[in-house]
Amino acid sequence: MSDFFPFSLLVIGAHPDDCEFGAGGLAALCRRAGHQVTFVSMTNGDAGHHREGGGPLAQRRLAETRAVAELMQLDYLVLDHHDGELEPNLANRWELVDIIRLIAPDLILTHRLGDYHPDHRATAQLVLDASYLTKVPNIRALTPALRQKPVIGYLYDDFQRPIPFKPDLVIDIGSVIEQKLQMLDAHASQVYEWLPFASGQVEPVLPDAAARQSWLQSTYLETDQRLAERLRPQLATRYGEAHAARVRFAEAFEISEYGQPWSKELEAKLGSVLLPSAPLYKASSDSHSDSI
Repeated sequence: MSDFFPFSLLVIGAHPDDCEFGAGGLAALCRRAGHQVTFVSMTNGDAGHHREGGGPLAQRRLAETRAVAELMQLDYLVLDHHDGELEPNLANRWELVDIIRLIAPDLILTHRLGDYHPDHRATAQLVLDASYLTKVPNIRALTPALRQKPVIGYLYDDFQRPIPFKPDLVIDIGSVIEQKLQMLDAHASQVYEWLPFASGQVEPVLPDAAARQSWLQSTYLETDQRLAERLRPQLATRYGEAHAARVRFAEAFEISEYGQPWSKELEAKLGSVLLPSAPLYKASSDSHSDSI
């Protein structure tokens, strides 16, 4: 599949919305540049709510992923495993080997092994366990093996043990922050309902699109803003000091030793995604999107 695109990005999250939170900005930059983007959720998200659950919640969350796929013109696959019950077993490993081979990505992004949720940790283990096997022809022999492993990277988390996150790739996402907000907005069951409840907050009352966007930015983009501040030296190395000083939102990724090493060839395939982009995000009253 990736032969028809300059570059293919595969983001593998544990739940519907994990890909958007961790790599929504990079995904939007890739789509804008004409690259292939695929999101995979390893579970159907059927436990992620305080009032709803089971099949109806899984269907609702599937519809939310379809809205993201339509919005960004990307592929979104939701696997039918129960939320909270994902295991790094052989059946799930083989399923993931097949998916990776069929997509043939240049870069896979997933959770780190020390992330907070058991499904996140299981997803990370499954990706690492599948990585070498994707190029072994006698494993899952009916699905053509890859010639080499993809590059594998980790989504950001701030856990320090057993090992702190290492920001190998830091990206300015300011020019696509509206698209990231739109992707998060599509996951209404999470961003407006479950996540506020899970963090001990009251569900917000948001009367219009402008209020939703403002609330989303103040509530869920704190990590992206904090990364821009903390990783300004890395941003300066990539974009130059003048541009880096203006960056408000960033995403960061750690390159795993389990995949191919990051290379100049991969940077060349990514092309404009890694270059300074304009316009930079400007907070103003007319910056709201009607689709939020």
